[in-house]
Amino acid sequence: MSEHGFHVHGPHDHALEHAAEGGHDDKFTNQIAMITAIIATVGAMFSYMGGATQANAGLYKNNAAIKKTEASDQWNFYQAKSTKQALAELARDLAPEDKKAAYQAKVDRYDKEKADIKMGAEKLEATATQWDQQSDEQMHQHHRWAQSTTVLQIAIALAAIALLTRKKWLEYGMFGVAGVGIVIGILAVLHI
Repeated sequence: MSEHGFHVHGPHDHALEHAAEGGHDDKFTNQIAMITAIIATVGAMFSYMGGATQANAGLYKNNAAIKKTEASDQWNFYQAKSTKQALAELARDLAPEDKKAAYQAKVDRYDKEKADIKMGAEKLEATATQWDQQSDEQMHQHHRWAQSTTVLQIAIALAAIALLTRKKWLEYGMFGVAGVGIVIGILAVLHI
């Protein structure tokens, strides 16, 4: 602040200057400043968790897509074996008696290979479903963190308004809204 000449500052600056000069202890201002700092700290942690769960959800969804692609590849391989088996069955049915056994061996081999491929494809599909479910759970938790962070930001705004207007009911409102934000954060921690 300038000692000479013209300067302009807001009410918050004036309150800080007054406190620094040894002005009266304003319990209302100090309390709101302390609570605002606590709310901002909790909000920052909740915001971090929201970002982390959103990143996890994307990663899990990507893993699900990879497993679905691998399963699709296996089903395509299964279909190719089915086509070969059908051709071997046709060749067996049209072949002379002395060659039917060789074609039947191919039919049997393709049937066994198909069973193994089908089991692998179904396993990959189940894994993809698990990744999808984990992604959905992370997104739900992300939404809880985002809701909590938003409510805490509203509480901080109420604190600023309470500080400027010096209205006690706004301070109580800030406490109530902050409490709701913390409860939503607890729901996020509990995966509810």
